[in-house]
Amino acid sequence: MAEIFPEPIRKLPEADIPLSGIKAYLSQAENHQILFMEFSEDVEVPTHSHEAQWGVVLAGKIDLTIDGAERTYSKGDSVFIPKGAKHSAKVYAGYADVSFFNQKDRYKSK
Repeated sequence: MAEIFPEPIRKLPEADIPLSGIKAYLSQAENHQILFMEFSEDVEVPTHSHEAQWGVVLAGKIDLTIDGAERTYSKGDSVFIPKGAKHSAKVYAGYADVSFFNQKDRYKSK
């Protein structure tokens, strides 16, 4: 897969996310996190919930189920997951996004 993120993003700390085939760069702020994520293989993300999340799909596609509603998102789509909403996903190889988490400690650096 060609580099989707420029060098300044790739120099950010890598997020420690327990999924195979993901590389995620972490921009840490006092009260939130921004992740720049890319997937090199298909991944199933089990049902979970957390603080609010908003993201924009940069490449590829993702099947996302939020509170029982299923939808496929692809390049250019934005996604909002409200605080506490139960959600799961099927992420396809080649998917990339930028996601804002309204939570300062959602992920740790590797």
